[in-house]
Amino acid sequence: MPEPITIATWPFGKLAVEVAMKALAKGEPALDAALAGAQAVEDDTTIRNSVGFGSLPDRLGRLTLDACLMDGRTLSCGAVACVEHIKHPAALARRVMEKTPHVLLVGEAAKWFALQQGFPLEVPYTAESIKEWLDAHPERKKKDDKKPTSADGASDININEFNHDTVTVLSLDKKGHLGGVCTTSGLAYKLPGRVGDSPIIGAGLYVDDLAGAAGATGVGEEIIRIGGSLFIAEQMRAGKSAQEACELACKRSNAAAGRRGVHPARVAFLALDPKGGVGAACTEKADFKYAVGRGDKIELLQAKEIGPKA
Repeated sequence: MPEPITIATWPFGKLAVEVAMKALAKGEPALDAALAGAQAVEDDTTIRNSVGFGSLPDRLGRLTLDACLMDGRTLSCGAVACVEHIKHPAALARRVMEKTPHVLLVGEAAKWFALQQGFPLEVPYTAESIKEWLDAHPERKKKDDKKPTSADGASDININEFNHDTVTVLSLDKKGHLGGVCTTSGLAYKLPGRVGDSPIIGAGLYVDDLAGAAGATGVGEEIIRIGGSLFIAEQMRAGKSAQEACELACKRSNAAAGRRGVHPARVAFLALDPKGGVGAACTEKADFKYAVGRGDKIELLQAKEIGPKA
C-alpha cells in the first residue's frame, strides 16, 4: 500500500496538512483526515480572505460559506453553499452526504438542516473583518467623493481575483483510499447569492480511488467553466500523471479565456493519484504555493506556472 500523504492549497494549507497527517498516522480514513485538516483552517480566524469565520463578507456584509467533500472509495459526496452562521460548512456537507439522499443543499434550507443536525448558530464576524468591509464599502465614502460605481450601485468595492482563496485538502490513507474536502467563503464583496466552484463536485473537487483526487482554487467561475477537478481526474484515469493532468487543466482554462477574448484568470489545481503521486499547476501570475505532507515531513512547494502560450 502507498505511504499516507496529504496535500493542501496555499501556505495556510500547512495547518491542514499537519492535522490531517496526524489523523492518517493513527490509521484514520482519508476522508476523516482531510475533513479534520480543512476544519482546522475553518477555525483559524486569522485567515481573512478565504476560509471560515472572520473572512470578508459579500456586498451586503453577510458572510456565507461553501464546502464540499468526497469519498474516493464509494464516490459518496456532499456539499453546502451560501450558508450563514454555521462555523463548519465542511462538516455540514458531510451530514448532507450521510443523512440525506442529496448532494447539495443551499442557503436558508442548508442552515435549517444544520440546526436539525445539532449545529449551533454562531456569529461569523471578527472586528477586523467588519472594519475591512466598512472601509471598502461605498456608503462609507464622503458625499463629495465622486468615485464611480457601476449599474448595481455598489461595484466600486474591490472584487477581484486577489481577495479570495480556498482550502482544498486531499488525502491518501494507509489502505490506499482517497478523500478530499474543499471549503471557502468565496469572493470577498461578492454579489449576494454568488456561488463559485468550491461546493460543486467536479469543479472545485473530485475524488475517485480508481482515478485520483483533484481540487482547485482561484476564480471559481473559470474553474466551473472547464469542470476543472473532474477534468483532472479523468486525465489521470486515462494515464496522465497528476502533474501532467494539472498542467492540462491550466491550458484548458487559458484556452477557454482566449475563446472569450479575455485574459486568463488566476486559477490553480492540485492532484493526488492513487499511488501517491502529486501534481500542482497554476495559470500565469497566480503564484500558487501548496503544502505536501509525507510521513514526518511537511513541505511548502511552488506550483508550476502555465502561461497562455504554453
